[in-house]
Amino acid sequence: MLTVHHLNNSRSQRILFLCEELEISYDIVKHQRDAETQRSPDSLNQVHPLGKAPTIEHDGKLIVESDAIIEYICNKLGGGRLSRSSDSPDYADYLQWSAYSEGTLFPGLIVDLLYAWTGGGNDTLMGFFDVEITKNHQFLQDSLDGHGSVLASGFSAADVNLGWTLEFSECRGRLKSFPGLQKYLDGLRSRDAYKRALERGGPQDLSVFSAAVE
Repeated sequence: MLTVHHLNNSRSQRILFLCEELEISYDIVKHQRDAETQRSPDSLNQVHPLGKAPTIEHDGKLIVESDAIIEYICNKLGGGRLSRSSDSPDYADYLQWSAYSEGTLFPGLIVDLLYAWTGGGNDTLMGFFDVEITKNHQFLQDSLDGHGSVLASGFSAADVNLGWTLEFSECRGRLKSFPGLQKYLDGLRSRDAYKRALERGGPQDLSVFSAAVE
């Protein structure tokens, strides 16, 4: 049986979304963030030395990192569904967009959050990341071109991976200038599997990450 260690208001929500899309059986172990620091609890450190969510357990193996977990679940448990094989015309695009969420889109957003949480003070630093954040969002919106998935062949695990990062972006107020991305995110949220994932994992409240520089 697959076990998903799920931290509230975190990336692990995307793993529940994926499992629901694939309609595979899984158990959830729920962990709760510290209400003041928003850090992971000690219970996650007892599961894996990094104390990260998502973490999954399967066949006696612990796996962290969203990208790796998504590929493992798609190919080990989902029969390749929602992934793309190396002979697929969309394979290169699938790899790119699967990596884009954590590799390109999210880093600037976490700097944005930490800048707000620490009170700012370095306008040159934030000015650099503001440009990057805008460019990264614009590239994704232009690539979608009004479509409901990043791949020409349709919905995939790459969309699942991108969805939570865009939710984080939304809470940071960064989607206001990108109606195409808001529409894409709303489409992901309208999926039955997304709704089932919220029912099993519990509601998200990403407003805890919406702080602005005072």
